[in-house]
Amino acid sequence: MTNPTVDAALRFGASRIGMRESVMVLSRVTGKTREELLTHNERRLNRDDIQNFESLTDRRARGEPLQYILGSWPFYGLEISCDKRALIPRQDTEVLVEAVARHIDGMVGILDLCTGSGCVALALASLPNTAVTASDISAEALGLAAENAKSLGYPGIRFIRSDLFSQIPEGERFNIITANPPYIPSSEVLRLSAEVRDYEPLLALDGGGDGLDIYRRLIPESKNYLSPGGALFLEVGPAAGVAALMESAGFNGIQTVSDYAGLPRVVYGVL
Repeated sequence: MTNPTVDAALRFGASRIGMRESVMVLSRVTGKTREELLTHNERRLNRDDIQNFESLTDRRARGEPLQYILGSWPFYGLEISCDKRALIPRQDTEVLVEAVARHIDGMVGILDLCTGSGCVALALASLPNTAVTASDISAEALGLAAENAKSLGYPGIRFIRSDLFSQIPEGERFNIITANPPYIPSSEVLRLSAEVRDYEPLLALDGGGDGLDIYRRLIPESKNYLSPGGALFLEVGPAAGVAALMESAGFNGIQTVSDYAGLPRVVYGVL
């Protein structure tokens, strides 16, 4: 395309990736809102904008996730930078933050394990009366999380590279521990959509044979890092299996919270 109008560019993009995503990509390229684009769709685009637009729509047409192409995605009212270093922030994970928010009473120290992009840690840090530590086994993911904390203005979050609790200081206790660990059974990973399987980090997806490998380690070990009366909040795939593991580890008042589609999404209990 040579110097096309906004309307022509959007129709070109829609033929490849659909109109909704075409508008989102052109909005990111031009810095114009959706309303500005659609209201002034006769405006002509400059060469750089149309080249960028064509490049990004080509990446999307090949199956790359829209969130990675745009470079950020909203989560709990925050714009989270995202790329291949970590899983894409998903709206269903906001249920985890909402469950914690309902539980908070007074000043609390929170440890967010498997933090990935840092979306949960940042959302928790946005709540009043929270002091947040975030950890991940992946140095790349932790780097992205720290970049998000800096760009969004949350310098108080402490980041620790750790395989679950291995590098968390001995004797330290938290009122709340959260985690969104890998929980896709290994046999199902290859059956995920290509958009997930081929682009998002396998380390953050594969939960072992039945999807519970990380939970089997995390749940009993968490008791050594929770204050008396502390709570463990976990995003889950196999909710019943996680609840059983928490019960056998001695957690009380175990509850399951459903996501916006009515599916079990979070299991939590109190020590």
